[in-house]
Amino acid sequence: MSPSDMLLLLLSTPLIASVVSFATVKSGKGARSLAIGCHALSMVAICVLSFALAKTAFFDGAILAQNNWLYIDGLSGLFLAVLGLVSLLTGMYSIGYINHEYKHGELSGEKVSLYYGLFNLFIASMLVAVTANNVIMMWIAIEATTICSVFLVGLYGQRSSLEAAWKYIVICTVGLAFGLFGSILTYANASAVLADPTNAIFWTEIHQNAQALDTSLVHLAFVFVLIGFGTKVGLFPMHAWLPDAHSEAPSPVSALLSAGLLNCALLIVLRYYIITAKSIGPAFPQTLLLIFGFMSVAVAAFYIITQRDIKRLLAYSSVENMGLITLAIALGPLGVIAGLLHVINHSLAKTLMFCGAGNILLKYGTRDIGIVKGILRVAPLTGVLVVVGALALGGVPPFSIFVSEFTMVTAAIGADRIWFAILLLLLLTVVLGGLAYMAAQCVMGEKPEQVERGELGFMTLAPMAAIVVMLVIMGTAIPASALKGVDSAALVILDSQESSVMNSLNLPFESLNENQQQAKADIAELPLAQK
Repeated sequence: MSPSDMLLLLLSTPLIASVVSFATVKSGKGARSLAIGCHALSMVAICVLSFALAKTAFFDGAILAQNNWLYIDGLSGLFLAVLGLVSLLTGMYSIGYINHEYKHGELSGEKVSLYYGLFNLFIASMLVAVTANNVIMMWIAIEATTICSVFLVGLYGQRSSLEAAWKYIVICTVGLAFGLFGSILTYANASAVLADPTNAIFWTEIHQNAQALDTSLVHLAFVFVLIGFGTKVGLFPMHAWLPDAHSEAPSPVSALLSAGLLNCALLIVLRYYIITAKSIGPAFPQTLLLIFGFMSVAVAAFYIITQRDIKRLLAYSSVENMGLITLAIALGPLGVIAGLLHVINHSLAKTLMFCGAGNILLKYGTRDIGIVKGILRVAPLTGVLVVVGALALGGVPPFSIFVSEFTMVTAAIGADRIWFAILLLLLLTVVLGGLAYMAAQCVMGEKPEQVERGELGFMTLAPMAAIVVMLVIMGTAIPASALKGVDSAALVILDSQESSVMNSLNLPFESLNENQQQAKADIAELPLAQK
């Protein structure tokens, strides 16, 4: 199967699954079982196809398909692989989580089918955002993610969830209007300089001709884009929707919002960052990314230590981590490597923690840190996984977030921003303190009398256990494929013609050059005297 055919199959798979689920809304139990089966197959297929397309982009070069409307390079390939993995993990966790809610009467049969339909439609819109080459389609896809996910946020129909859904759609719609202004300005700017104005809609064409763009419009467009799509990224001060939406949505949706949607919006910002840096130089966009990123980390850190709601605490952690990624991009090549590693690591850790929060909510019926006690006595496996997740999210070794955060601090020092590095370390310490306090309060102590002992089932634990293994692997022996993906994505962001960013920086990672790897293997096979 050609990459173009795989890409079409990838985009159509969740759409088919959503249609099947919506068709069973008014049907009986048997039809709902069909919807769940289609959902599971869809998640597996999305993950497999995402990894296959990402590998092609990493090793064989960019994929341009459907008359230039779809495009996967090293950067979008990395985000696509992360989205595929997160979709599989949250999709499988959803089966156990939603089944529990249905059995206990929290969701009707109709809402179960509606959930799976919206879940797949949400993933489909994110896949379009990641693979789009058309700058207007990028905006449409991100706007579509709002429409799909807002119904998931308000799924329970409670006053608090409906309020969060309205707040989400109003703030994001207003914010994305700025993103539309930036997209239109970029298109108009490109159409004035391209020989064929009809190609001004494609990111690849704009990028190739970036140096011919009007610099005043480039400045203005990037400001609009950063405000507009930065709203969906959750950057301060446009983050106000995020704590409410993340906390009120079903926990699998919260994980998908944090580990999937925020990354998709960040990818769009990076697309425009690349054009802006090529057109006017990196100083202006890096300054904006540094300011918005650092403010997001600083504000979120102090919100984290004051939260009493587990999921709101995790939502502010999302603001903090997206701020870390944003500011890392502004710290030069090493910072870009750190930021891209953090995209992977944060997505894994946040999926683990939102799934853990979902298990806690199902057992205790509340997210209040002051009420949730004794998880180790109620559900020992969940308790252990939550503690591990909190430590991993806080950047404790040997988990992977330690590697990316350490690399960020190193990048700041290397960029002669010593005081910035010190402030960043202090803020990260505050965040770790908040996460450790939350874990200690919830996991230790005597359990409430009304809470029954016992785990919730295999489907609510297996995805979490798998993530813990991944976090340890990414923190101790990063797979060569992951390093290749990060390296390929970094080359796109830096607009570099070098063969490897990591090799040029002499990073202590395994070499990515296949010829060098083969040479080492050949040498290893030689007799000792010949060596």
